[in-house]
Amino acid sequence: MSYIDTHVHIYSDKYAGDRDEVIRRTLEKGVNQLYMPNVDVDTIDAMLECELRYPGVCIPMMGLHPCDVKKDFEKQLYVMEDWINKREFAGIGETGLDLYWDKTFFEQQKEALRVQIQWAKEKQWPIILHCRESMDETIAIIQEEKDENLKGIFHCFSGSLAQAEEIIQLGFMLGIGGVSTYKNGGLDAVLPHVDPAFVVLETDGPYLAPVPHRGKRNSPEYIPVIAERVGDLLQKSRDEIAELTSGNAKRIFHHFEP
Repeated sequence: MSYIDTHVHIYSDKYAGDRDEVIRRTLEKGVNQLYMPNVDVDTIDAMLECELRYPGVCIPMMGLHPCDVKKDFEKQLYVMEDWINKREFAGIGETGLDLYWDKTFFEQQKEALRVQIQWAKEKQWPIILHCRESMDETIAIIQEEKDENLKGIFHCFSGSLAQAEEIIQLGFMLGIGGVSTYKNGGLDAVLPHVDPAFVVLETDGPYLAPVPHRGKRNSPEYIPVIAERVGDLLQKSRDEIAELTSGNAKRIFHHFEP
């Protein structure tokens, strides 16, 4: 079995003490590629260091997380635009909207998202969307901006079946992670009814660990746990889920030689 974790912050300080060991165990579990969403200007060096240390395994993206959109967001975007013009990345992200933590800069979040959507269109790279407490708002912007060059993943999808259907109609993937294993996560009412050609697996490590690890640091080595749950909901074997979701991931990301 070969899995892909489409969203993990393996460069995070939360892995500083045992990153090599975590990646070793992850590879042993058959999780062979880790797609790394960027967060802000300060995380770029750590992310690219992981790419350098684990070529072909740790694969970087470039973007500004909505929770890091502050007064200086245009300066951060300027630095990131310079990066995407001088080298390739697997996608644009993690970007999007967040109405859970702080609504102070919501207008700036929308502006930053639209800028990054333009990058994704110009490069024809996928965009990775964070949409906590903002699913409908994010879908609305993607519907406005949609063209043949815009594709991507709604990361950490935990919405309704109607929202899932809107996302799939846009040609976007659903990023499914640890929430699928939660008793009240809600995905048991959604996943059995969606087209599995639009499902990819993710951990969002170090956050949102699946049951039975909930409340602890998440890890890319737990992708098979998520695959097992997704398989139960889609009535497919773990092998089938591994093949299906890995194929979906390979189809959505931009591939390049580091």
